[in-house]
Amino acid sequence: MPLALLVLALSAFAIGTTEFVIMGLLPDVARSLAVSIPSAGWLISGYALGVAIGAPIMAVATASLPRKRALLILMSIFIVGNVLCAIAGSYGFLMAARVITSLCHGAFFGIGSVVAASLVPENRKASAVALMFTGLTLANVLGVPLGTALGHLAGWQMPFWGVAVLGVLSLIGLWVVMPSQRVEEKADLRAEIGELRSAGLWVALSTTVLFSAATFALFTYVAPLLEEVTQLAPQGVTWSLFLIGLGLTVGNILGGRLADWRLGTALTGIFIALAIVSAIVRWTSPHLIPMEINLFLWALVSFAAVPGLQINVMTFGKGAPNLVATLNIGAFNVGNALGAWAGGMAIDTGFGLQAVPLVAAILAVAAMIVTRISMRLAPKADPVPPAAAACC
Repeated sequence: MPLALLVLALSAFAIGTTEFVIMGLLPDVARSLAVSIPSAGWLISGYALGVAIGAPIMAVATASLPRKRALLILMSIFIVGNVLCAIAGSYGFLMAARVITSLCHGAFFGIGSVVAASLVPENRKASAVALMFTGLTLANVLGVPLGTALGHLAGWQMPFWGVAVLGVLSLIGLWVVMPSQRVEEKADLRAEIGELRSAGLWVALSTTVLFSAATFALFTYVAPLLEEVTQLAPQGVTWSLFLIGLGLTVGNILGGRLADWRLGTALTGIFIALAIVSAIVRWTSPHLIPMEINLFLWALVSFAAVPGLQINVMTFGKGAPNLVATLNIGAFNVGNALGAWAGGMAIDTGFGLQAVPLVAAILAVAAMIVTRISMRLAPKADPVPPAAAACC
């Protein structure tokens, strides 16, 4: 196993942690910066929109660079962004820092996937890319709970300092162990853009947006929901996030098998289940044990959709794999922003935190409807599965 793959996995872990750790710290950030919970939720939306807008821009900006140099530049931006987050003393400054940090996200994963596949023989390319994205999965299982615990102990800024240190280690690792490839296949952006005329592709991307919105409408506000409705102490929220991370991991594995079985049926069933378990959170949230069980099941069902959504998009984008992969990352993050906004609107309009799960359920139903439309538009040929199932 090339050591460079482990460095890419470490980079993915750092990027995933900085994106999601703020969810566990949302009440702390809101209190520190004297803003409302919904306003603090916009810090998640700002990051997500930065990824969605920045991914294609950065992909084009770095297209002519050697991939190793591009990864070094992107990781440097990531480090600077996290340092700015750590020193932020106002809401506006923190929002700007989050957007700067997000700019490297989509392009790093897109370029990193290509590099990971180039490091191994042909028959191990998918496994290599999957190993890189394991870092993103571990960010949910370990990075977010540990970062949340650190933030509760030493202040919400401290996790960003920690992630910045991980970024420096990743930068050094990329510089030292990443091979410089003299001959690299250049992406034909003009040809790939021409492949984006498919209506089915945009319907499939819309499915990704609605799924992500359904997930993040609830995920964004899970910490304040646990603290204010379930009456859980901040330390208990950390353990809840760890449990959610386990559910996300199990769901991702299970979802891959379901997608291989029957894509349309699997996604339809998953979205129906997601609507149900999200709605049930509304009634289990005042009770600790039922709430913890419900959140584990919700996390499992949520990420069970991710592999299928990847395959669904690639079904329509075989002729533009690089650009479609970047667009799908953008679609996930547009959904992240939409979900955080929708949940925040429910709170702001007076319905309260317990209305957020119902918003998530409605968005899951919408995702199911669009999925059925996508399946009708899908080509008859067997889809080409993506190299790795990952989102965000």
